[in-house]
Amino acid sequence: MNQHQITSKTKLVGLIGWPVETSLNTAMHNAAFAQLGIDWACVPLPVQPKYLEQALKGLVALNFVGANVIAPHRQALMRYMDKLSQVARITGAVDTIHIQDGKFYGYDTDASGIVSTLKEAGCDPKDMRVAILGAGGPARAAIFSLALAKAACITVLNCTSERAAFLVDDLAPAFPGSRLTFKLLNTENLVTLSSELDLVINTTTLGRRSRRDACPWPADVAIPAKAIFYDLVYNPLKTVFLQRAREAGAKTIDGLGMLIHQGAFAFKRWTGQDAPVEVMRQVCLQELALDDLRLN
Repeated sequence: MNQHQITSKTKLVGLIGWPVETSLNTAMHNAAFAQLGIDWACVPLPVQPKYLEQALKGLVALNFVGANVIAPHRQALMRYMDKLSQVARITGAVDTIHIQDGKFYGYDTDASGIVSTLKEAGCDPKDMRVAILGAGGPARAAIFSLALAKAACITVLNCTSERAAFLVDDLAPAFPGSRLTFKLLNTENLVTLSSELDLVINTTTLGRRSRRDACPWPADVAIPAKAIFYDLVYNPLKTVFLQRAREAGAKTIDGLGMLIHQGAFAFKRWTGQDAPVEVMRQVCLQELALDDLRLN
């Protein structure tokens, strides 16, 4: 990352999470600021959940322009926002904060990041039959984005069907014209569904660096080669989920694109300038390669 001298005139944004060490947000934004030659800096802000409210007050006191937000604070932040975007109100999560005149404006950029990545890969979700694996916050964003893009049907599969049911019931009123269903994530249901699917999205944490040998798609279920497999995990880029899909002949999309598009949204919101997307992508790839070297 380019070295940057932070002064009293530097405009600051932060990355709020617990922990923040594995996130690429700070490196990505600082590379973008350097590319445009603007006196901005993104700093990591590890915040324990019990200190979240105090941390937000501190951002205002220290003249921060905004922040990206990662786990475990995305839902808890909602109560402290002065105004929420439509997407954030429906998904119940905030991942980008913009501070203006001491007020907090909260956005959920997961949804736009998901669709932007799909379209960048030449995949238009309109009329597609989609399976979403997982029922957490990213699954909410995936449902929102795909329903808005007029997917033909969306089935949420989770290891506990109750959570999947709650998610579908919670979001269905916002999309009365969409076909939203849920099922238990198991071999039987995937075997039944697999031949009908056009797109499968992993929104779980299975496959992340700390769980890199895990895969949400059961080993005893054949992967449909005609479907597109999209993993929201970006570290590592080559997850077991995507490796198995590629071996079966399916088209795959990794999670880095979503991170880049999320970062570009935040960058534009904070600075008013278009983000240098390719620079952001390259620095993330470099950081991921370094991470691989450290672990191998």
